[in-house]
Amino acid sequence: MSLSNYSENELLDHLLGKGTRNFTSPATLAVALFSAQTGTESATDEPTFTEFANSNGYARKAVTFGTAALGSASNSADVTFDTATGNQGTVVAIGVFDSATYGGGNLLFYGDLTVSKTIQNGDTFEIKSGNLTVTFD
Repeated sequence: MSLSNYSENELLDHLLGKGTRNFTSPATLAVALFSAQTGTESATDEPTFTEFANSNGYARKAVTFGTAALGSASNSADVTFDTATGNQGTVVAIGVFDSATYGGGNLLFYGDLTVSKTIQNGDTFEIKSGNLTVTFD
């Protein structure tokens, strides 16, 4: 997963003691599912993502991470989304936000799925423990 520009700036300011930014660890971390990605990452910009519609049983889900080691950390428990009550679309990427509220919060990390997954009525999307890894390059 890649750091969002927001996360990069917050961490740099925090580590370097600059400005009035004193980054506090978020009380909540939540995974969002993205159905589309526009653009590519560059030195000055990041892709734009389209979060699944707030319908058919979709809602962001809480995620917890284990202690970082060797520059990376992975989710410490399964992240299981509610069973779809209608066709939701195809997941092409995911993001980790500092809010579980649909459309709210700051995008912290994002990444493409290795293989996209279509979620239809009755399906449940799940990220198994250890399969969501955040790494600093």
